[in-house]
Amino acid sequence: MTTKFVKVKCEKCKNEQMIFEKAASKVKCLVCGEVLAEPTGGKAKFNVKVIGAFEKEKEKPIKKEEKEEQ
Repeated sequence: MTTKFVKVKCEKCKNEQMIFEKAASKVKCLVCGEVLAEPTGGKAKFNVKVIGAFEKEKEKPIKKEEKEEQ
C-alpha cells in the first residue's frame, strides 16, 4: 500500500510545500495562509498548481507471532 503526497506551489507567495493527497481538512500555505487544498471525502481539491507527486511505501505492521520469533 502506498501513500501519495503532492508538491504544490502557492500562487500568492510562490511558496512550495508538500501536502497529503487525501487531505481531511483545509490545507493552508505555511507562509501566507492561502488555502491550497480542500477536502472532498476522497482526494483533495487542489486550488493551486501541483508541481510534483510522490509515493511512500507504507511499512506493514509486525504480527504478534513475528515479534515472538525475533
